Formats: sequence, C-alpha cells, structure tokens
Amino acid sequence: MNEIYCDESRPEALFGVDKNVDKYMVIGGIWLPGEERTIIKNKLKLLREKHNVYGEIKWKNVSQSKLSFYLDLINMFFNTDSIRFRCIVVDGRKVDVDLYHNSDNELGFYKFYYQLLFHWCDPMKHYRIFLDYKKNKQPNRLQTLGEVLNNATFSYIDFVQAVESKQSDLIQLTDVLIGAVGYKYNNYNTSDSKLKVIEEIEGYLGHPIQRTYKNARKFNVFEIDLR
Repeated sequence: MNEIYCDESRPEALFGVDKNVDKYMVIGGIWLPGEERTIIKNKLKLLREKHNVYGEIKWKNVSQSKLSFYLDLINMFFNTDSIRFRCIVVDGRKVDVDLYHNSDNELGFYKFYYQLLFHWCDPMKHYRIFLDYKKNKQPNRLQTLGEVLNNATFSYIDFVQAVESKQSDLIQLTDVLIGAVGYKYNNYNTSDSKLKVIEEIEGYLGHPIQRTYKNARKFNVFEIDLR
C-alpha cells in the first residue's frame, strides 16, 4: 500500500483575475509506503520537539527564528529514502480555460492534479491519495479523480480523500517543498531564510531547482507543456 499527500501553491496564478501577481502554480505530492507513515510522522514529531515548533508547518512560516527547524526538515526529507516528491509547474499565462476546460476553472485544476498523479502511479500497486481540503463547486471532484485514475492506469486507487492540512504533518511537508519550488520559479528573493532553505534543497540536488528528467525519483519537477 502506498500513500500520496498532495497540496498546491499559488493557484491564483492559474485562474486568478490578476495573473501578473505570480506566473507559476505548483501542484505537488510526497509518495511513501503506507507502512512507513508512522516512522516518518515520528521523525517529524521529534523535529518539532527539538525545535519547539508546534504550529502548522508551512512555507509561509519559514523565518529566521524557525530556520534551523526548516533546514532540519529538508535534511530529514533527503535522508529518508522511503519519501519521494513530485510536482508539476504550470505557467498560468498559457492556460486557456475556455478552450480546454469548458470554461470551468475547477475542472482545469483537477486535470492538472491528474497529470501530477498519473505518471507516478505504478502498475498493480495500491494507492491512497490525500489532498488538502478545499471547497469545490462540484462535490464529487475527488471521487471522479479517483475513478479517472483507476480507468487510465493499471494501478489500484483505493480512494482520494480531502484532509485538513492542519491535521496532517505530511501534507504540511508537501506545502514546504512546493512552496520552495514556487518561490524559485516566481523569482522571489524577499526572505533570506527562504533562500537558505532553497539553497539547502539545491545542495542535495546538486543543481538549482528546475525542470528535472522524468526518471528523477527523489525530487521530480515537471514543467507541463501547454502548447
């Protein structure tokens, strides 16, 4: 059994009224074996206790006072072989909702989620997928996403479930990783602490945060081609 914990960053870049604020949206997830969940959550608990951090772990909360915690969080991710990260980067300026998504922003949003998940669901394996909770106009969006994935892959999608990020340290970890990718792609440099976290990630990667090869298994960044 495998589990995937997903979140999105800067969705307003995709369908917002003012697309000049951010150019890129990032949707990402961490993949892990279900039997490793408790081990990884315990690692996160120990990091919280070590640094006295008990609030929500989020990219926006990276600061000088919490920098050592977030650096240790990145170290934990890269030194835990059972966790993998994948994200897709979407250039919101190139999205034509009317042409490709029936003028339905929400439909377009979940089509991008499908692209995130489809290529990393291995044949004949079972998956439980958790998305950060968001209110949808169509209440069956997650069920439909699961059904489409089941029909399109040789995997078994047991369910796709919404979870409040405040209740999931694993979704919060995803938030930090996609936040770093979005910060880099949107060319922000307003926080020295966030730049140091990005530098830590890039030190492990051996290159800047950028598009990776398809077979990059630990930290995979896919720039979706909308031409």
